[in-house]
Amino acid sequence: MRPVVQLEKTGCGIAAVATLARVSYRQAQRTANRLGIYATDPRLWSETTHVCRLLQEYHLLPLSPQKPFRSWNSLPDLALLAIKWHREQGRPCWHWVVFVRDRAGERVLDSHRSLTHHVRSDFGRMKPKWYIAMETRDKPVV
Repeated sequence: MRPVVQLEKTGCGIAAVATLARVSYRQAQRTANRLGIYATDPRLWSETTHVCRLLQEYHLLPLSPQKPFRSWNSLPDLALLAIKWHREQGRPCWHWVVFVRDRAGERVLDSHRSLTHHVRSDFGRMKPKWYIAMETRDKPVV
C-alpha cells in the first residue's frame, strides 16, 4: 500500500480513503464531490460520516466503530487514525492518516503535502486520539 498525497490543504480524509482504495487523489476527489463531499467542508475533518460514506462507495467497510487509541501495539493491522486532534471554534478537528502493519513492518501513511516522506515510522511524534479498524485487502478496488 502506498500513500496518496492530498492535493488540497484540507483533503486528508479524501487522501486516506484513496490510499485504502488504491486510487489516485483526483479519482477519490471526483467520487467524493459526486457524493456532495468536499475537502473545504469542516465535517470532513471533524466528523467520521463523510469519510465512512466515501469508504462505502469503494466497498471498504470499517471493522469497528471509532475506538480510543491505547498503544501502537494494540492497533489492528490496518486502521484509519486521527492524529493532531485539537479544537477549532469549539469543534473537534484532526488529521486523517492510515496505519499499516504487514510483512514490511509498521508504518503510517501520511498524506500531508508538506512532508518530505509520506511513509512515517516516527511513532513518538504522532499523537493518535482514536482509530477505526479496517479490513485488509490484497487487491485494489476496481
